Amino acid sequence: MVNGRILVIDDEPRMCQFLKMVLSQDGHAVTTASDGVKGLELLKSGIFDVIITDLMMPKVGGMEILEAAKEEDPDSCVIVITGYSTVESAIEAMKKGAFDYIPKPFKIDEIKIVVRKALAQRGLMVENRTLRRQLNVTTLRFGYMIGESKAMQAVYALVDKVAAVDSTVLIRGESGTGKDLVARAIHQHSRRAGRPFVTVNCAALPETLLESELFGHAKGAFTGATMMKKGLFEEADGGTFFLDEIGDIGPGLQAKLLRVIETGEFIRVGETKPRQVDVRIIAATNRNLEEAIAAGTFRSDLYYRLNVVSIVLPPLREREGDVPLLANHFLNRYVHKTGKKIRGFTEEAMAKLSKYSWPGNVRELENVVERAVILADSELVDLRDLPREIAEEPIIVPDAISGVPFKKAVQEFERALILKALREAGGVQARAAASLGLGRTTFHEIMKRLGISANPKGARDDVQNCDAVGQ
Repeated sequence: MVNGRILVIDDEPRMCQFLKMVLSQDGHAVTTASDGVKGLELLKSGIFDVIITDLMMPKVGGMEILEAAKEEDPDSCVIVITGYSTVESAIEAMKKGAFDYIPKPFKIDEIKIVVRKALAQRGLMVENRTLRRQLNVTTLRFGYMIGESKAMQAVYALVDKVAAVDSTVLIRGESGTGKDLVARAIHQHSRRAGRPFVTVNCAALPETLLESELFGHAKGAFTGATMMKKGLFEEADGGTFFLDEIGDIGPGLQAKLLRVIETGEFIRVGETKPRQVDVRIIAATNRNLEEAIAAGTFRSDLYYRLNVVSIVLPPLREREGDVPLLANHFLNRYVHKTGKKIRGFTEEAMAKLSKYSWPGNVRELENVVERAVILADSELVDLRDLPREIAEEPIIVPDAISGVPFKKAVQEFERALILKALREAGGVQARAAASLGLGRTTFHEIMKRLGISANPKGARDDVQNCDAVGQ
């Protein structure tokens, strides 16, 4: 089985033969070139995952090979071999995009490890590029609604169905799930697509100002109304009106909004003559409207008029497999904005992003990726570029200590922490103490106080019997 396609370029035939023999043993397909000129020809005629090139060669040197390789395939990984006298040039090559450099003489294991790492990065870059192509297909169909999970497929199916009719739609979901994107997608796929798409956040304005924004006002209707103003309903005439955070409007406006939905009529503030509009209404909320109805703060008749078709957006934590797609989408956006040369995420960084619970949903993920792009100083976003709460493993408090007195809870938590450290250290107490930043004497005193066996075997037994406590 071929693991990777490797091109070796060196003007020393023995080095070419040696590297081909060593790397072929690991299952790689190795092609060699005896100078930089032949190396350039091979780069143009074939596809290689990793290019290993000597830095100092006559006619065409390693720097030119690096530039040509990146031009042919931006995802290719170039490893530079250099003598000690040219280490500074090798570092310069790293700044220009080389994956790594290896000074001569080197050990067999050293070149094998670097090649293995280069192939892993190459795989990540290709995977990221594939994800971006998948994103392009999705965005062509649904604007910026990103996701391939079953939960999102169900949303897409509903968007297709409701776009074809003029019924009122209520979009529900937690903050940051992208309710505005769903509303826009419905509009773009409807017969009203060429007409206005108007939005308003009902929670952003006090009720008196919101009424004027929605319905407009006559000149002199109130202090400061020096001229007539059209409302957003008139601006949306013939198109779609998206009312975000509909659960935040007061009772007075609820009655007037109900009239527009039922009759298409409204009255500007300061006027008495009804006006007619033709708008499709899409509303969204993160509130529980059923509870608001029970509490008497939201009209049931308005709720039923809005809730003709309900689309419930899943939180990001329930969208299995969508985090990599979204993360790469936001990465592309902010790489383009900042002009930075970042190609993707390391495997460890993406694993942490996928594992995180995302209480702020897609909006939080976007903010995290923007931050990572700003902080990243290499071609791949790494763990150090992520916020601490995502990059570090959280310490989970055992269920067994909930509802117990404070001192007892602290003791049980302390015990769980010590056992977890011992488990991860394989029962070796010195290593466990070091992982917690404790001296061995202090660690032993804590173990004794908590009744944890002091001998290594006992410590291992305790750890094995208490795995559930530490997890």
